[in-house]
Amino acid sequence: MSDSSESLAKHIGEQIKSARLKMGMTQADLAFKAGMSTQSFNRIERGKQSMNLERFVAILSVLHLSSDAVLGMDVPSVRASYQDELAQLLSNCTPRESQAIIKLAAEMKAVFHENKEDE
Repeated sequence: MSDSSESLAKHIGEQIKSARLKMGMTQADLAFKAGMSTQSFNRIERGKQSMNLERFVAILSVLHLSSDAVLGMDVPSVRASYQDELAQLLSNCTPRESQAIIKLAAEMKAVFHENKEDE
């Protein structure tokens, strides 16, 4: 695997592991429900093995996760897309509307950070 593939595989594995642990599942439980060997699942979760789309969907189905929840990492192009979307949203707002939206976004961010610390 290339460095970027390894990084992506590791990120996906970390997200899958986090979701699995939150559900109180063992690797063997998840592997069985997703129709794969525990050894394969272990390698996927550690980012040591890539997986095909069918296997990815099977794992996400067992975990009741969307692909966005797993892949939604801090990728520059994704971050730029969100920033463009926010700029477009604000582009035709009055100053008062813009200020309210920014204040609301800041409050939501604070709540997300508080919840993250509680996990």
